[in-house]
Amino acid sequence: MSRLWDISQPLHPDLPVWPGEPPFAITRHAVIGEGCPVNVGAISTPLHAGTHGDAPFHYANDGASSAECDLEPYIGPCVLLDVRHAQGRVEVGDVDWDALHGATRVLLRTYEHFPHEAWDSDFTAVASEVITRLGALGVRLIGTDAASLDPEQSKTLDAHRAVKAADMRILEGLVLDDVPPGRYELIALPLRIVGADASPVRAVLKDAA
Repeated sequence: MSRLWDISQPLHPDLPVWPGEPPFAITRHAVIGEGCPVNVGAISTPLHAGTHGDAPFHYANDGASSAECDLEPYIGPCVLLDVRHAQGRVEVGDVDWDALHGATRVLLRTYEHFPHEAWDSDFTAVASEVITRLGALGVRLIGTDAASLDPEQSKTLDAHRAVKAADMRILEGLVLDDVPPGRYELIALPLRIVGADASPVRAVLKDAA
């Protein structure tokens, strides 16, 4: 039986979120008790909290929203690369390009230990040149355990612009600590949220057959 690796962050009120964004919250509207047979709740969350997929609308006004995204890039064979040796930004020389032969989805592990307890402003970004080269190889999706492909203070979003030029899709905030590098089956479907610039995903890797 193939192993499943859950590479999603748990969502909870203490979840670190992008600076300036409201916290994740869950509210109970009904609780099991006398006269009430069910628990009923509601959530409030930034769209980029936790493990999520950026929709093209996030970085282009004419881009597709989460509801409009083709699901094909988010499900299928992928390659997980260990790039923990990268310093500040994943550059072309940090990538084992030979390991990507035939890959259409690529995930990058940058953390030794994912920062579950506190926001990390110094996460490892990805150089736009890496995105451009991946796109030229036919890669449809790029994923990272970092909060973003671009540095926190970036105003130009060079990596996101390269993604747009290559018509790729993005996953961010993956938890890859316990997963060995290699080839897997990825399942990380965005919710069908109309007008959304991003969506939470339950990201899962399955051992390749």
